[in-house]
Amino acid sequence: MLRPDVPPPIRGLGKVHHVAIIVGSIEGALTFWQDRLGLGFETVLDIPQDRVRIAFLGVGESKMELVQPTDDTTGVARFLASRGEGFHHVCFEVANLGETLIHLASQGVELIDAGPRRGAEGPVAFLHPRSCHGVLVELIEAPGGPAWPLLGYAEPG
Repeated sequence: MLRPDVPPPIRGLGKVHHVAIIVGSIEGALTFWQDRLGLGFETVLDIPQDRVRIAFLGVGESKMELVQPTDDTTGVARFLASRGEGFHHVCFEVANLGETLIHLASQGVELIDAGPRRGAEGPVAFLHPRSCHGVLVELIEAPGGPAWPLLGYAEPG
């Protein structure tokens, strides 16, 4: 149960959209997550602007995201080199990403992204692990939210 003093933009926190795992090879990781555990394969996408290749697998109402760096100079590549494969971030769905970011910033939460930006499945923004007890948190706007048309996404459906 949420505390009554939690403001409406945060009370609207939706489902866990996905949990991201950094991997050295998506194909190798699929052997475990898809073949051994039976998660439903959805897609593999190259994200050139982030210099990663990702795969989504469905699990319940959420997803598992496998993230493979495609460039050795990125933060994802440095993470893999220093920590090895493993947990990277958790992503929560919100109704209005811009409003949520404004509220969190006003509460002193350190933002990596001050506003919504294009993500693989909708507008996203990241919160700095320093403000989240060491966890990288991603927020994604629910389909059809106010940032969707501003960032050039087609209406979901």
